[in-house]
Amino acid sequence: MATTTTQGARTPEIDVPGEDAVTQLTWAVEELRLAESRLSRRRQASCGPGHSEREAMRFIAERADAGKPPTPTELATHLGLTTPSVSAIVRRLQDGGLISTRQHEEDKRSKLLEPASRNSPDTADGLAPSIRSAAADMDPGEARRLAAFLAHVRDLVDADCRD
Repeated sequence: MATTTTQGARTPEIDVPGEDAVTQLTWAVEELRLAESRLSRRRQASCGPGHSEREAMRFIAERADAGKPPTPTELATHLGLTTPSVSAIVRRLQDGGLISTRQHEEDKRSKLLEPASRNSPDTADGLAPSIRSAAADMDPGEARRLAAFLAHVRDLVDADCRD
C-alpha cells in the first residue's frame, strides 16, 4: 500500500479495488497473502530464512519463554517434518547464530533448543524490523484493532482445508 506525506503525518493512500472499506480491506489482505507467498518462493530459491525456519524460531522462542525449551523431536512434531529435515533446520539456525543447544538435564541423549537472543524472532527475519517500524507509526488503538483483525484472518487461514 502506498503512503503519502502530509504535514509530517503519513496518510495511507488506498491502492486496492473497491468502493467501500470492507472490500478494500479484503483486497488488501488478499494482496498481502499473495505477496507473502511470492516472498516465500523467493526465499526458498535464494535468500533469507524460509517458512520452516521462521516457524521453528517462533516455536523455539515461545517454548523457551514458557520455560520449556523444546527438543528437536518436539520441533519435528510441531512442524510436521521428519527428524532429518528438522536436523537440517536446526543446523542452519545454529550456523546463523539464531539458536543454541544444550544437553537435556533428564535425558542425556537429547538436547534442548533455545533462542540465542531474546530478540531472535526479529533477527530470524530481516523484514521484521521494517514491519515493526511501520507498526510504530500507527495509533496504538488502531494497531490493536488491526492486530486483532489479522489474528482473526490467521485463524481463518489456519482452519481452511484442515481434515
